[in-house]
Amino acid sequence: MSDTHREVRGIQRSKARSASIADPNNQIGIKLRSLYAAAQEEAIPDRFLDLLEKLDQAERAATASKKGE
Repeated sequence: MSDTHREVRGIQRSKARSASIADPNNQIGIKLRSLYAAAQEEAIPDRFLDLLEKLDQAERAATASKKGE
């Protein structure tokens, strides 16, 4: 691929990106990705971790009782 062809493809990609930035659906996607990334960085509350631990214990107890039958 020639350098000129690469430059033309780069310009086309830049135009496509700038056009897609103006697209409302793309803007929503960007905001959702940002919100999701922020939610991933948040710590899991201790109360929720305690509930998960209780669920694990209940599942282990149910499994053990089924094996004992």
